[in-house]
Amino acid sequence: MRYIETLREGERVNEVFLCKHKQSAVTKNGKPYESLMLQDKTGLLDAKIWDPGSQGIDDFDSLDYINVVGDLTSFQGALQLNVKRVRKVQPGEYDPKDYLPVSDRDIDEMYEELTGYITKMKNPHLKQLVSSFFLEDADFEKRFKFHSAAKSVHHGFVGGLLEHTLGVTKLCNYFADNYPILNRDLLVAAAMFHDIGKLSELSTFPENDYTDAGQLLGHIMIGAEVVGDRIREIPDFPVKLGNELKHCILAHHGELEFGSPKKPALVEAVALTFADNLDAKMETMKEAFAKVPDGNTEWLGFNRLFDSNIRKTSI
Repeated sequence: MRYIETLREGERVNEVFLCKHKQSAVTKNGKPYESLMLQDKTGLLDAKIWDPGSQGIDDFDSLDYINVVGDLTSFQGALQLNVKRVRKVQPGEYDPKDYLPVSDRDIDEMYEELTGYITKMKNPHLKQLVSSFFLEDADFEKRFKFHSAAKSVHHGFVGGLLEHTLGVTKLCNYFADNYPILNRDLLVAAAMFHDIGKLSELSTFPENDYTDAGQLLGHIMIGAEVVGDRIREIPDFPVKLGNELKHCILAHHGELEFGSPKKPALVEAVALTFADNLDAKMETMKEAFAKVPDGNTEWLGFNRLFDSNIRKTSI
């Protein structure tokens, strides 16, 4: 198969895609059409069915796998597929691994590296708490390994939540090595838990969209609640320590306008905020640059996360 990242304007396409989204609409002249978002593991492709009632356009829904025949054009600087024929395909005609974006790192190796930080913890309460999720809960481990860290922006792929959590945890451990003021166990535990709420905020692939709980509460509040509920199951867990850990989760976006219900009041919360922000922004740059041919140092355009036009360095 040909992946979306290899497609070019002017080509005829005859491939199977995952229909990420389908919506009926009308043109300015009142003519009905279908707007699609097609997906494979390399990206997304905007598509339009301008004559949905024509012969060769079969019935299908969002999250179906479909064989699409059409022509690639350009609209406002981006590729758009003008669909001529489409049919829903059956299991066996496609491999789901070709349609879900996946971390380019080994997922089991990342999880082993992440859980290695638990064995180094000295605080028995934090060690027991973190172990109850990452080492003793097989269902949690399976979900955590598969989940994304975002619908878009950064780490929006299978294994993305694990990759981001590992990146943040490694940075926090580095901070603890260089700033003795930090409580390493508290900071590392907070790093491992900081985005745990995304398991409920976002649905699983192939949908990978905001759930009702995600829309109403958000992953920060959900994460603090999940950790708080588990703390109450551990006898004699210190109340103050539990509150400090939950504060780090609640404050990890750093600012109220960025979704945190509290601003950092502990040095560990400050460190976690910087680690989370750094890992997210480095991955955002990495993903933006991955779409640019080697040697291209042209400006890529405005990026809302950086509030700036961005490009690769010249060397």
